[in-house]
Amino acid sequence: QVQLVESGGGLVQAGASLRLSCAASGRTLLSYGMGWYRQAPGKEREFVAAISHNGGNTRYADSVKGRFTISRDNAKNTLYLQMNSLKPEDTAVYHCAAARVFTAATVPSQFAYWGQGTQVTVSS
Repeated sequence: QVQLVESGGGLVQAGASLRLSCAASGRTLLSYGMGWYRQAPGKEREFVAAISHNGGNTRYADSVKGRFTISRDNAKNTLYLQMNSLKPEDTAVYHCAAARVFTAATVPSQFAYWGQGTQVTVSS
């Protein structure tokens, strides 16, 4: 069992930056591909970014490509999401997730464990 706890969300103005963290406990994350998803009120859950188990491969949604960077520190059992040039449409609850595979998974069914999420609000 893996427990995931996100932190780092908050209220910022458009153009600002935030860094989200996802701390894992229970098992080492070394065997898991990891990802970030987000869900805005009234909208479906949306893939944001994913990273392979060793950090060697990453994937991004088109809407965040060039602005967000996913990374991981397996020694600290922690996943990160650096978000730059934030836009109001980035407002959502951001969840981290651990996949059943080593690769940078992008499909929700590939993820076995989910965090509770952290709120990110971007004002215009």
